[in-house]
Amino acid sequence: MAVDRVLLAEPRGFCAGVEMAIKALAWMVRTFEPPVYCYHEIVHNKIVVQRFEAQGVVFVDEISEVPQGRPIMLSAHGSAPEVVAAARARGSYVVDSVCPLVTKVHHEVKVRAGKGFRIVYVGHEGHEEAVGTMAVAPASISRVESVGEVLALPQFDEPVALLAQTTLSHRDWEGVAVAVRERYPSVWSPGRSDLCFATTNRQSALMAMAPRCDAIVVIGSANSSNTRALEKLAIAGGCPKVFRVNGAEELPDGLTGTVGVTAGASAPEELVEAIIAHLAPREGVEHLRVTEEDEYFPPPRNIRDLQSAIGFAAAAMCGGPADGSLVFDDRALAASDVLATLVSS
Repeated sequence: MAVDRVLLAEPRGFCAGVEMAIKALAWMVRTFEPPVYCYHEIVHNKIVVQRFEAQGVVFVDEISEVPQGRPIMLSAHGSAPEVVAAARARGSYVVDSVCPLVTKVHHEVKVRAGKGFRIVYVGHEGHEEAVGTMAVAPASISRVESVGEVLALPQFDEPVALLAQTTLSHRDWEGVAVAVRERYPSVWSPGRSDLCFATTNRQSALMAMAPRCDAIVVIGSANSSNTRALEKLAIAGGCPKVFRVNGAEELPDGLTGTVGVTAGASAPEELVEAIIAHLAPREGVEHLRVTEEDEYFPPPRNIRDLQSAIGFAAAAMCGGPADGSLVFDDRALAASDVLATLVSS
């Protein structure tokens, strides 16, 4: 390698929803005897999934695969209402770690469908978030992901609402959204964009550094929508060499000059550190920050109940009063640190 400098995008890596989901599943692992079951991958990252599998987590694609009475976690991408109901009927303890931003879209779908709207939903075919969202009101939704698919839609008799998969890139969303508004001039859309703020921030940081880079490395798994969006954006931004990798072992030989590094919203920071160490830039690392990101999502309700119960039990066993039970400062605990403890346990 003859890399002169690494430009490191900020923000990058774990978003607030991923932080919440990883810490929630770690609580499940620490609390219950294995196996703990998780409906779909907790997040779309190969390393994270493997780390939990090593702790006895079993990822399934059907709730029917879970033995009766086992604890179940539902993934951050959101689940269809019938999946949530099936999990609650089957599991001994069920935690839904759906990202609050996805929950917002589910709520919008339910409300608009209830008011008689036809929902035009911009999302990737087969993506778990899109599948779960469409299942909220399947008879009222038409999914599209290209201008051509918008033009092929009929003229609906009912009013039209426009909603989106949260992890779309602005490039994926903008042209399709314009086409929907042109085709249905009275279309309703939410006052606040459905697109994830973390996805937008990571794309902004990437575009800020792209003109200065001889190559860009995007860290994340192939089934991560926001990671693939970063990869496409880097290519569209004109960077001559763009590589999406799961880890340092996938880096190509012969990278030179200035290399930009970023990570998808489900990629842990340990992968960033390993890649920078592998690149070994002679002039060091320059941090390129486009915005501060301090969003925080508290643990799912069932995890908060679990934390309270453990704290109360610990205080009782020590002879202390109930109001002296342990208080867990979840905000101060980074999901990357949680993953590191899973390696050593």
